[in-house]
Amino acid sequence: MTNVLLKVKGLQVAYGGIQAVKGVDFEVREGELVTLIGSNGAGKTTTMKAITGTLALAGGDIEYLGRSIRGQGAWDLVKEGLAMVPEGRGVFTRMSITENLQMGAYIRTDKAGIAQDIDKVFTTFPRLAERRDQLAGTLSGGEQQMLAMGRALMSRPRVLLLDEPSMGLSPIMVDKIFEVVQGVHAQGVTVLLVEQNASRALQIADRGYVMESGLITMNGDARQMLDDPKVRAAYLGE
Repeated sequence: MTNVLLKVKGLQVAYGGIQAVKGVDFEVREGELVTLIGSNGAGKTTTMKAITGTLALAGGDIEYLGRSIRGQGAWDLVKEGLAMVPEGRGVFTRMSITENLQMGAYIRTDKAGIAQDIDKVFTTFPRLAERRDQLAGTLSGGEQQMLAMGRALMSRPRVLLLDEPSMGLSPIMVDKIFEVVQGVHAQGVTVLLVEQNASRALQIADRGYVMESGLITMNGDARQMLDDPKVRAAYLGE
């Protein structure tokens, strides 16, 4: 049995009296790329925020590396190898690309390793290398998404959470982002991907979970889900 790195059990999250997540269970095992798909407002981003400690739980528990992380702050979790690329990217707009990447390595002290990892990000994203001294706020949406992903990788995460990385991007940029997600996963990083682009997400994932109105309604092997008539009808526009 592969090691379960992240386990969500009976998760409930409420927003001002509205139950956004109503008792969700799922797990991510070491080395997997797991995707959480569902339409807008299904509760996917809320679930991600609860995992990373930026939203309080109304019920249930979240286990990381075999112990509960309920109530832990995002700052502590990054130190333990759990990093998130938030929806909307959240780059430091008034810092340069290089400074944003350095911020991603804030918890590290190995200067040589940090410099190597910055080079690695620039190899992955040549467009960022060309603009390394440019302010992040002046980048296009796609470039900011690349930067947000690069910044998260600078903490050398064990589990990388990606919240809607392809949202609002041009088709060419979407291709690039999915290519990078696959590349990161191939390097041994465990990935939990929340994505509205269900077909693209299922094409690269090992397993998938479908979320509707705050509940998980279906899960299974990603390839099989891609061929499932119900999934195709609901999410792939067929």
